[in-house]
Amino acid sequence: MVPVRPRRKHACFAMAALLAQPVTLAAQGVSPTTIVPPAPAPNAPRPDGIDMLDPNSPLAPMTDLGVAWPDLSVADAGSGGSAAAAGTVDAAAEQRYRIVLEGLNGVGDARLRPRFDAASSLAQGAGSPANVAQIERRAREDEGVLTELLRSYGYYDAGVEARVEADAASRRVVVTLVADPGALYRFADVTLPGIAAAGGKAPDLAGAYGVAEQQPVDAEKVIEAGDALRTALGRQGFAFGTVAEPEVVIDHDTRTATLAIAVNPGVAQRFGMIRVEGSPLFSVRHLGRIARFRPGTPYDAALLEDYRRALIQTGLVSTLKALPVAAADGATVDIVTRLEPAPPRTIAGSAGYGTGEGISTELSWTHRNLIAPEGAVTVRGVLGTREQQAGVSLRRNNFKARDRVLTAQVTAAHINRNAYDARTFVLSGGLERQSNIIWQKVWTWSGGAELLASDERDTIVATGQGRRRTFLIAALPGTLGYDGSDDLLNPTRGFRLSGRLSPELSLQSGTFGYARTQLDGSAYVPVTPTVTIAGRTRLGTILGAQRDRIAPSRRFYAGGGASIRGYGYQAVGPVDIDGDPIGGRSLTEFSIEARVRVGDFGFVPFLDAGNLYTSPLPRLTGLRYGAGIGARYYTNFGPIRVDLGTPLNRRRGDKRIAVYVSLGQAF
Repeated sequence: MVPVRPRRKHACFAMAALLAQPVTLAAQGVSPTTIVPPAPAPNAPRPDGIDMLDPNSPLAPMTDLGVAWPDLSVADAGSGGSAAAAGTVDAAAEQRYRIVLEGLNGVGDARLRPRFDAASSLAQGAGSPANVAQIERRAREDEGVLTELLRSYGYYDAGVEARVEADAASRRVVVTLVADPGALYRFADVTLPGIAAAGGKAPDLAGAYGVAEQQPVDAEKVIEAGDALRTALGRQGFAFGTVAEPEVVIDHDTRTATLAIAVNPGVAQRFGMIRVEGSPLFSVRHLGRIARFRPGTPYDAALLEDYRRALIQTGLVSTLKALPVAAADGATVDIVTRLEPAPPRTIAGSAGYGTGEGISTELSWTHRNLIAPEGAVTVRGVLGTREQQAGVSLRRNNFKARDRVLTAQVTAAHINRNAYDARTFVLSGGLERQSNIIWQKVWTWSGGAELLASDERDTIVATGQGRRRTFLIAALPGTLGYDGSDDLLNPTRGFRLSGRLSPELSLQSGTFGYARTQLDGSAYVPVTPTVTIAGRTRLGTILGAQRDRIAPSRRFYAGGGASIRGYGYQAVGPVDIDGDPIGGRSLTEFSIEARVRVGDFGFVPFLDAGNLYTSPLPRLTGLRYGAGIGARYYTNFGPIRVDLGTPLNRRRGDKRIAVYVSLGQAF
């Protein structure tokens, strides 16, 4: 590396020296002539009475311009100093450069470099070329940037020196900022004046303040601790408590600091009434159902924030104000709520293709508050090569209680699968408590009733002869689930368990009953910060009736992106003489995969196994295996999944490759 940094000489100094020397002029065909400026006597008087200046006298020093004049002849040191023998860097030409930070090992945290890049003149200009003088100027500015950044981490004696050098091998410029952090300053004393006024809650409030004696003088942690203290005041019932700006005094002799932050907790409050301003979108009664607090309960700012988020989650609010206001008694706070409605209607459409499902287009119209409050009515139609459907559904959120949803649906559908062809009319309704994107609930449940009339065509397994039957079915489906994972769409630790039970009564050539049961479990184990091992098990059984008596649409099926990858939709299990699936009375599925994440992208090798059985209880024999690899793109709302799988013990008719695309992980 050869220094390219110019000598500290300015153009004005060179010009002054030139004017004080004889000047030699030469032209083609003319002998050189030396012109010597006349040398008047020092301080000779002029006729007008003004003293003459001696042109040979030195000029007064000029103000430093702050930019060193670049040295244009910089040679590779490895060539013995000869610019002719080695490549040189043209200091006047525009160059691209790279930035190196030295001396920061063990200093600060992982956020230091991103913060420097955000404020750095060098980093901001790295995308466009610059000459050496411009690079030098940016380097000088970044000396101050890095120095101030180190001070924010508690290194108040930090020094930074910039070097601008040429890399002889690449003939490119390298800017190195060499930091000498010096000693790390620590807090010698941390006080919270006024916190004693909180009484018995003072120790908890003090514990919420995350800065203590002997900790480094980290500016961001001081700010974060103040925010945490403000949050703790609200959580402890002090609706109008205040926290002053921190006062930090640095002692350079002892390399320590003192911190004081004044606290005025005020009076602990309780919730009062919910008051509505403006045109009410919801009644006070319904707002009370949404809120998790009741009049007289201790004030908690977290409950107020939950109330705001719940109102936004309805999808019916465009502008929201929910503020605590002191009541007349001084001991309670009323929650003043003002809501501006959002457009309630939505029209949506989609189109897609799936292996075994064919081409499908969907169009829907929704009014999210047609049956007030929060009664969303949706009219939906599906037109595809394998499915046609029309229906009306009602979904009423926060029905009689927070997070309780009333559902009702009327649907007429024609579904044509390889396993069966069914024309079905469904009338259903129920209550449920489920997770959503905003709230991932630990316990979920649902319960309801279904009435079905279904005309279905399938094949007699023994003879291969087609048949047509009509089923009248009444069912009471219910589910119960536990979610102990850390994320709804992209879990990395924890486990999930869920069960479904549906007692059903069927009328077809007589009346008979049976019960459909399914158990699902999954677990997630982080191996490293970027690798998670995930596993899943699914077991299903139908007790009380033979497979042939059960409507084909009510049997178990396996295969596809949410089942055994590598196989087509419903393609796993017993088949008829034409090779079409016939479904089963029991189901076994297993999956294991390694989720490797690199930034916003990831890849997932996986292995799936499972099968269907005619027996009422699931088995572990004759498993079909599928393996493959998936790609993930991680967005703010969850990963986009693309899986490519192949069957390992392929049967005749099974495709070699299957592709699945969806939102969220496979399980």
